[in-house]
Amino acid sequence: MIVSGSRSQTLAAALARELEQPLAAVEYDRFPDGELLASVPDFSAADTDRAVIVASTVSSDAHLEVLQLQDAVREAGVEEVVTVLPYMGYGRQDEAFEAGQPISSRAVARAISTGADRVLTVDPHEEGVCDFFDPTAEAVDAAGRLADPLPADLTDPVFLSPDAGAIELAETVRDAYGEREGEDEGEVDYFEKTRLSGEEVEISPSDTAVEGRDVVVTDDIIATGSTMSEAVAILHERGVDRVFVTCVHPLLTSNAYTKLSRAGVEAIYGTDTIEGPASVVSVAPTLAAALETNY
Repeated sequence: MIVSGSRSQTLAAALARELEQPLAAVEYDRFPDGELLASVPDFSAADTDRAVIVASTVSSDAHLEVLQLQDAVREAGVEEVVTVLPYMGYGRQDEAFEAGQPISSRAVARAISTGADRVLTVDPHEEGVCDFFDPTAEAVDAAGRLADPLPADLTDPVFLSPDAGAIELAETVRDAYGEREGEDEGEVDYFEKTRLSGEEVEISPSDTAVEGRDVVVTDDIIATGSTMSEAVAILHERGVDRVFVTCVHPLLTSNAYTKLSRAGVEAIYGTDTIEGPASVVSVAPTLAAALETNY
C-alpha cells in the first residue's frame, strides 16, 4: 500500500496507479501548540504486508511526517516499511563545512533509518549521502525523464550542466532526447563556476558557440535561480536562440520562477519530486521500476 506525505500527494497517487496498488487514506493534523500528527486511520496490516511511504522532505515538518508515518504503519502491524524520499532535504549538507557544524544529511538519514527496511531517493545532490542510511539507500536516476517535455524541433542543441562535475546529468538528458528523436543529437558542455564566498557563486557559460542554437540547461536542483538567471542572460548576450531550463528537483524558492522567466527562459521543466508549477513530468514510472527490483 502506498502512503503519502503531505508534500508528495500527486506523485504518491501516480505511483499507486503505476504499481496498481492501493493508496492509503492519510490525515495531516496540527495541535494548538504547533505539534504535527500524521496518521493512517484506516490502515490495516491485514490488507498488506508492505507499506511504501512516499514523502519529499522539503521542510523540517516533512521530515517529522516521515517518522510519524513510519511509526504509524509499524503500529498497525505491517511487516516491511519502504521509505521513498523523492527529494531528500538536507542532502547538500553532506559534510561539516566548518568546525562545530553537524553533518545534517547523516543526522536525518539515521533518524529515517530507524523506521525503514529499505530506502530509495531520487538523484541526491551528493550520492554519498546514501551511505548514511542503514541499510544503504538506493539512488534512483530519473534525469532521463527531463527529456520528455523538450520540444522535438530543437535547433542544433547544446546541453549544459551547472559545472564539470555534473556533466553526466547533461549527457543523460541529451542521450534520452536523442533516443526519443531517433538520432544521436546534441553537444554537451558545462558552465564555469567560481565560488566567491560561502554563499556567493559566480557562474558563466563556457566558450561553446551558442549563437542561433537552442540551449538546454540541466541541473539536479534549482533553488533561488539567481546564478542560473545570470548565466541565461549571458547566453542571450551571445545570441542564443532559445533557452530551456530543466531540473530534477524544482525547489524554485521565493521568486526564482520569475527571475528565470525575466532572464529569457523559454520554459522551465521539472519533475514531481517537488510539486509546483514546473513539475511537468512524473518520476513515478522510474520509481515503480526501482521498487519492483528485488521483489
